[in-house]
Amino acid sequence: MDLSNLLAGFSTALTPEHLLFAAIGVLLGTAVGVLPGIGPAMAVALLLPVTYALDPTGAFIMFAGIYFGGMFGGSTTSILLNTPGESAAVVVAIEGNKMAKAGRGSQALAAAAIGHFIGGLIGLVLLVLLAPVIAGYAVNIGAPDYFAFMVLAFAATATVLGSSRIRGFASLLIGLTIGLVGLDQMSGQARLTFGSLQLADGIDVVVVAVGLFAVGESLWVAAHLRHTQDKPLSVGRPWLGRADLRRTWKPWLRGPLIGFPFGAIPAGGAEMPTFLSYTVEKQLSRKTGDWGKGAIEGVAGPEATATASAAGTMVTMLTLGLPTTSVAAVMLAAFQQYGIQPGPLLFQREADLVWALIASMFVGLALLLVINLPMAPVWAKLLQIPRPYLYAGILFFASVGAYAVGGEALDLVLLFIIGVIGFAMRRYGLPVLPAIVGVILGPAAELQMRRALQISDGSLTGLVNSPLAIAVYVIIALLLTWPLWNKLVRAKKQNEPDRVDA
Repeated sequence: MDLSNLLAGFSTALTPEHLLFAAIGVLLGTAVGVLPGIGPAMAVALLLPVTYALDPTGAFIMFAGIYFGGMFGGSTTSILLNTPGESAAVVVAIEGNKMAKAGRGSQALAAAAIGHFIGGLIGLVLLVLLAPVIAGYAVNIGAPDYFAFMVLAFAATATVLGSSRIRGFASLLIGLTIGLVGLDQMSGQARLTFGSLQLADGIDVVVVAVGLFAVGESLWVAAHLRHTQDKPLSVGRPWLGRADLRRTWKPWLRGPLIGFPFGAIPAGGAEMPTFLSYTVEKQLSRKTGDWGKGAIEGVAGPEATATASAAGTMVTMLTLGLPTTSVAAVMLAAFQQYGIQPGPLLFQREADLVWALIASMFVGLALLLVINLPMAPVWAKLLQIPRPYLYAGILFFASVGAYAVGGEALDLVLLFIIGVIGFAMRRYGLPVLPAIVGVILGPAAELQMRRALQISDGSLTGLVNSPLAIAVYVIIALLLTWPLWNKLVRAKKQNEPDRVDA
């Protein structure tokens, strides 16, 4: 652990000005994340333009607060309204909403808040320990290796998310197509600009993210809006008794051990580890007898897992420049807005900024716990806003944010065109994350592929001329063929009893 750099980061993050930015970020992130249907990714995308007026250090300190505040808000919505803001919060809703209906919503919120803090704290410690080491090894990674990692991110996000692989790859294709808009980075030839000079620089990632998440979700909710709305449950002041603490402290500690490794691998995400954490806690605490009726372990473990997984995604994003979740993709866009490219040299070129960002995440977690535990009833009242007004406000702020990016009316047109695409993706069950990853990584993958081919004089062997690239392609092959092998094994096992009976 590089204590000197971390302490320097804390000295920057703990100044009164930056503490104020962190507190504002936590409040904004939680306020937006707690609204129905709005997850951390949408909260971060909506509030990204808010940070543009700040210097990079202040902006990213506020961004860290928004990041963790949005995640906490998503779990609050899951517990109170059984409306997960993102897929990672689905597991928390299974037992958390049952607790709320049983009059234990305060305990569920407290277990989620403390689990969020502990999981994030352990995950950030592992981030501090591992990120510089990985960055040191990543300096020696060449163009073929980077291209292989990006293909792995494409394959993993397209195959893991969504109801089918075809839908995942269709979403990825949409993102790659949007990423092609603009001038070719090497030849300067215009692509998909339709003669518009304003599209020569491509479509801003913030416009794409806000369009797919905020506008697409708003149109989807408007299309299915009901005239009746369930009243939010009473929350009260969160607290945990001794019996609850005895049942939750072990899940809080086990969760990060499950979540961080999944978050650190390309396209790991928090969906799989949260379900795994739920399964583990259910197997280890069957004696409590209230699983399916509101077991507090089913809230504490998955919430700590999800936050530690989010810290793990920062390792891949900061050291390799690969966003493995929707939130990481929007954060990568924020770095690019300031002309900063995450990667192996980030810890050398922007050491002060990176360590201040990491330190501010520790500060943001502490502020989140202190501020939001007593304010849970306030967030519950926000949920009483009628949905027509709620999503009308989201569309307004999304439009203002998109226009603020470039100050061009064309950005508003693109925002709503992409929003309609996002609505259509939801209509046909296409996941949004592969599209975002395609927009972010598509141009970079093309550039690395061309560099590798130039070095090898156009030979395709230039893409597989290193042991690391070969190993990554083997992983990709296993990822793509695993369902087929799994089906063959199951079919073989089903046929064996028939042969015995015959």
